[in-house]
Amino acid sequence: MIKKFDIRPGPLLYGAATFIPGVARWRRRGTGGTVSARYCYSVWLRHWVQHVRLGLREVPAVVAEIGPGDSLGVGLAALLCGAERVMALDFIRYAETARNEAVLDELTGLFRDRAGVPDESEFPDVMPGLDSYRFPDPLFPGRALDANLHPERVGRIRQAVRSADADVGSGIIRYAAPWTDPRVIVDGSADLILSQAVLEHVNDLEATYHAMRLWLKPGGRMSHVVDFSSHGLTRSWNGHWGLPDSAWSLIRGKRPYLINREPLSVHIRLLEREGFRILDVIPRSGPPGIARDRLARRFASLTDEDLNVSCAFIAAEKPPAPPKPRRRPRT
Repeated sequence: MIKKFDIRPGPLLYGAATFIPGVARWRRRGTGGTVSARYCYSVWLRHWVQHVRLGLREVPAVVAEIGPGDSLGVGLAALLCGAERVMALDFIRYAETARNEAVLDELTGLFRDRAGVPDESEFPDVMPGLDSYRFPDPLFPGRALDANLHPERVGRIRQAVRSADADVGSGIIRYAAPWTDPRVIVDGSADLILSQAVLEHVNDLEATYHAMRLWLKPGGRMSHVVDFSSHGLTRSWNGHWGLPDSAWSLIRGKRPYLINREPLSVHIRLLEREGFRILDVIPRSGPPGIARDRLARRFASLTDEDLNVSCAFIAAEKPPAPPKPRRRPRT
């Protein structure tokens, strides 16, 4: 079966082993890149620059990140750019105070130096790409950046980092894990929601997009980079679409999450169903993978775009509130 369905032996054996009590918990590890301040700096600036290109005129006041991972660095970068409050929502609490403080110090240095945005030579897999990787000075009119980086303000952010780790953060930073309850954020309170290679791991995409619609203010934005690849579970980058549900259940095992195998068109459909206006989709094609005749029955109707897009940046907007009707003057 391994050869027939292009499954790597390691993930299959581990998936089977998770049926043994305690194995999935024992193997719990960090998530990777967000321990790097330069990675967080690059991710935040790429998302923000793209939103400016799409008409955003100021730094979002309230930013929510889905799946911050090993540090709250993306949210910290947003605060250093002028955001007033950030919310970090994760499935498992990975980020720790010492790590967050170290990332905050490095990020502060990067912004003080007006460092260029780390590009594909440093992070070849990070999306979205930019037309220019120079520091975006036009986004900081006058001395706005100097004010954002004032030692007193950075000190307040540092105190908020410590409070957030103690699970009492209710001011500048709110860190919530797990975030599966939609009530974790007050409805209509977020100006921007973003995620980086996270939504492919969410089990219930429909409920997640519905929750994000509730969380966003009217006219609020969101942007997500979604990785549609098999994440190394199969030899071909898109081999997971060739696996029948019976084989997939063995790989998935008892893990609380893995990947949901949903293609780009599903994300677009769910966004439109929730009433979002799609602002932009930037797809990235993968290398040659499995052919259409090897798709499992469940995925036989994948579009050509779905079958070939390995990653995409998706930006969307919640429609503004309709104007209130004017009262007619009394006669």
